[in-house]
Amino acid sequence: MHRSFDEYNRLQSRRQFLKTSGVGLGATALASLLSRNDAPLHGTDHPPRAKRVIFLFMAGAPSQIDLFDYKPNLEKLFKKPLPKSISQGQRVTAMTNGKTQLVMPSMFKFHRQGQNGVHWSELLPHLSALADDVCVIKSLNINAINHDPAKTFFCTGAEIPGKASMGAWLSYGLGSMNRDLPDFVVLTSAYWTGGTRNVQGLYSRLWGSGFLPSRHQGAAFQAAGDPVLFLSNPKGVDADVRRRMLDTVRKVNRKHHAEIGDPEIETTISQQEMAFRMQSSVPELTDLSAEPKNIMAMYGPEVEKTGSFARNCLLARRMVERDVRFIQIFHRGWDHHSILPKQLRGQCFDVDQPAAALIMDLKQRGLLDDTLIVFAGEFGRTVYGQGKLKRDDYGRDHHPRCFAGWLAGGGIKGGISYGETDDFSYNIAKDPVHVRDLHATILHQLGIDHERLTFPFQGLDHRLTGVEPARVVRGILV
Repeated sequence: MHRSFDEYNRLQSRRQFLKTSGVGLGATALASLLSRNDAPLHGTDHPPRAKRVIFLFMAGAPSQIDLFDYKPNLEKLFKKPLPKSISQGQRVTAMTNGKTQLVMPSMFKFHRQGQNGVHWSELLPHLSALADDVCVIKSLNINAINHDPAKTFFCTGAEIPGKASMGAWLSYGLGSMNRDLPDFVVLTSAYWTGGTRNVQGLYSRLWGSGFLPSRHQGAAFQAAGDPVLFLSNPKGVDADVRRRMLDTVRKVNRKHHAEIGDPEIETTISQQEMAFRMQSSVPELTDLSAEPKNIMAMYGPEVEKTGSFARNCLLARRMVERDVRFIQIFHRGWDHHSILPKQLRGQCFDVDQPAAALIMDLKQRGLLDDTLIVFAGEFGRTVYGQGKLKRDDYGRDHHPRCFAGWLAGGGIKGGISYGETDDFSYNIAKDPVHVRDLHATILHQLGIDHERLTFPFQGLDHRLTGVEPARVVRGILV
């Protein structure tokens, strides 16, 4: 769709109208235009199953072999070379390039859970107890083999920086459901129990708007101090003073907008007004004092820590109640090239109970059916080991050919495992799901045909799923 170009042309013609009209009429027309800022620019293509998305991003890449992809026959291959017929000369990272690839089975036990007996690791007791609400995908795959391009692709649909993120696309396409909070909120965990050595960096382009209007970018909440930077008024400035200041600035911006017709001025006006409203809405959102003790306990002991994954999950539920469209929670520390068993235990302690509580909490409030939860990292981990290569002390390298994640709610079929890998969790044997396919499926559940949600930029109609083929994974849908 070419809304942005058409809008700009319309604004340019409006400039002449505003120049030749009375100030009162011009201001009234512009106010009418601004009142439509939150209207959908695309809308739905079919009835949606979900209204909102919570994306739990495990930055650093969890090991699918130790958490989701049960391979019991690997035990008899301990420290034996990975067959070349399996690796097939695959490109590897510089950390294992030229080194012998020795099979390292998982030291953790797996149990069948739910009515269909899906295998879950002992490290995820709370999530596995909800197996019938969760769909595990074992055949995710991505092209990138290093963290930066893989994370960028997972969040924006392209390895090259500068593209619009998933949440920005949804804000652009579907509009806002809450005028007092951003469409797209980002929460980053500030604590990792695993004591990990490798904490991959995060960068604002992962939640940026790219070529889309800047009002669609994610609002990153802070772990300490004001949830949003500069949310509080400076000393000596009360709400009335701030209101008068914004009114004056708005008049100046409207005059400038009438003269040049730049849509980003319209964005500035609307964002300043949003910031004013957030001075009331955000403190109310983040104040957990009224949450019942049993709900707090359900999320686990870490919920008391500001910036913890547990607290962020509880905040996500509160945002869902307030109709925030897209909530992205980053939890870092999953880059386990060594001492994986120790670090993985800590990471799972951080996320297992809170993620399970989020599912249960939404379900008991009747919100899970129209809220889609997605849990994944940027790629997986190799069957061959790194580090000391002991049965209880090993690491794993990056592996983009196959990895695992899970989905719940939002019209997803619970209690199933989708996709299969070979005996080494190295290659996909059945039902591959590229990250592009996952993007297409997320959009589909929100009522959007991924091929129709486009934005013209530099001569190309861009879309989240890019130009390569992508499909909706209908086998996981109700």
